[in-house]
This record gives sequence, structure tokens and C-alpha cells, in this order.
Amino acid sequence: MSGSSTHPGGTGRTGSFAWSRTGRTGRAVAAAKLMLGWVALLWLIEAVDYATGHALDSYGITAREADGLSGIPLAPFLHFGFDHVASNSVPLLVLGFVTALSGIGRFLAVCAAIVLADGFAVWLISPPHSITAGASGLIFGLFGYLLVRGFVERSPLGVAVAVVIAAVWGTTFLAGALPTDSMVSWQAHLFGLLAGAAVARPRPEVAAV
Repeated sequence: MSGSSTHPGGTGRTGSFAWSRTGRTGRAVAAAKLMLGWVALLWLIEAVDYATGHALDSYGITAREADGLSGIPLAPFLHFGFDHVASNSVPLLVLGFVTALSGIGRFLAVCAAIVLADGFAVWLISPPHSITAGASGLIFGLFGYLLVRGFVERSPLGVAVAVVIAAVWGTTFLAGALPTDSMVSWQAHLFGLLAGAAVARPRPEVAAV
């Protein structure tokens, strides 16, 4: 809004500030509701999986099998047990909330790009007959996105966010992207991280003709 805009009951300058503050608060509330609902959904799905004898586990990404491609959009919502969900809940909640502060539409577009790129890479290079599921690929993608976005956009706040998340989780994420545990999909972690960083890169400008 321009400086000349007015708000009922105040001057133009005061009204503009109040609108901006309200807008930021509304965006934060929307981001919090979205991520709390998202994490709650993961727990609900795992509860259903547990109640059905882990019948949902087979809907993950099965490497290099045509039917396994359908698992790409499903895998981030499926987990192998409650411990698996618990380990992903806090980082997904925090990184998702911070990303969603830039707008729900933008956040969903970023998530979709990460899930598709990461999921196809997992399908392509994971060990034969393996099934991959879990939100960690998306989490690594959000980490990579936030790590790069502030520098790309030259935003002081974005750079500060990148520095903080790197300090808090940098070592953990780096270790998770290495092939150190055969039971953990380092492929999902590594390519999620790369996909998130790629999504944060600026799009090339197209000149009008």
C-alpha cells in the first residue's frame, strides 16, 4: 500500500503500518494452522497404518517399478512407524512454517516441486525392490530452499534465517545426505536437498518482444 492510503480512525501513515502488521500476523497464523494440520495428518495416517497392520507401507516409492511411480506424491505422507513420524514432525513443522510465511501458494508450489523431483530421483536410483516413504525428503528440500533463498533474494531476514537453520541443523542434514545407513534413504535426503536449493534459484528473465 502507498503512504497516502488511509485506514479508518487514523492517519495515512498509521493506517498503512497497521495494515502491514495485520497482514504479517494473518500470514503467520495461516502458516501455523497449515503446518499443525499437516503434521496432525501425518500422525493420523500412521495411526491408520498401524491399525491396518501397516497396510499403507506398500504405497511408498518402489524403485524402478512402474507401479512405484504412484508412490511419489504419497510417500511424504507415509511413515514406517510412530518413531519415524516423531523424528520428522518438529523439523517439518518449523521449516514448513518458516517457508509458508512467504505465502501459502508459494509454499505449496515449492513443496510440489521438491516432492516430484526428489521422488523421481528416489525411484530411479534407490536399491532394487526397496520401498521409500517418509517426509524427510521434503524436509531436506525445505532446508535447502531456505538455505539458498535468502542469498538469492538478497534479503537480510532470509540470510539470517539461513544462518540460523544452518547453525541448528546443518551438521544433522549434512550427515543425513551421506550413505552411512542402509536403512535410511540418503537418496531421498540428498536429492531433496538439491531440489530445494534448485527451486530457490532465480528464474531466468524473459524479455518481451
